[in-house]
Amino acid sequence: MRLPRPGFRTWLFLLLLALGGGLALLDQRSEPPRGPVPQDEAGEPDYYLEDVHLTRFDAQGQPHQQLTTPRLVHTPVDDVTRLVTPDARLRDDAGRLWLAVAERGRLDAGGNPLTLEGQVRLTAPEQRWRLETERLHYDADAGHAWSDTPARLSQPPQWMRGERFDAWLDDNRARLTDNVRGHHPPDIQEDPEP
Repeated sequence: MRLPRPGFRTWLFLLLLALGGGLALLDQRSEPPRGPVPQDEAGEPDYYLEDVHLTRFDAQGQPHQQLTTPRLVHTPVDDVTRLVTPDARLRDDAGRLWLAVAERGRLDAGGNPLTLEGQVRLTAPEQRWRLETERLHYDADAGHAWSDTPARLSQPPQWMRGERFDAWLDDNRARLTDNVRGHHPPDIQEDPEP
């Protein structure tokens, strides 16, 4: 007994099926590789973004807080946004630029305050001073930056250390408190030639 030969429609169906399978394989290969979905003690995120530039504007519509991070993760349970190696650019009321970097960061509910943790550096390029600490909080609405961990404030060649740091960026004021120590070398002036 011989089986009937497949007809034109059967061959066309098999050809279309093979072509569709091939296109599906090619489509899967063209997708860029994605990192694993991050997990956190606060639960699974509702979204995460990669290579992010985030800008926050003040009441006058001027950008006053810019964040750049390779990965941003938001968890809806606590409404917190976590940042990996954030790079922050902060502007005060006078338009002066302040730069901050850290190993990780977080924006609380509503995007304020910003907390930076792990080898935090805050610099004021115009004044040439730099703060180094392990944790720094920044309230963008008040222009207040503070650290409740030991901090070192330096403006070469002088430096000071304290247990707590506060800075009011808009007022151009800073304060170190508790167990403050410092190094302030005297100005060495050359004697005028006779």
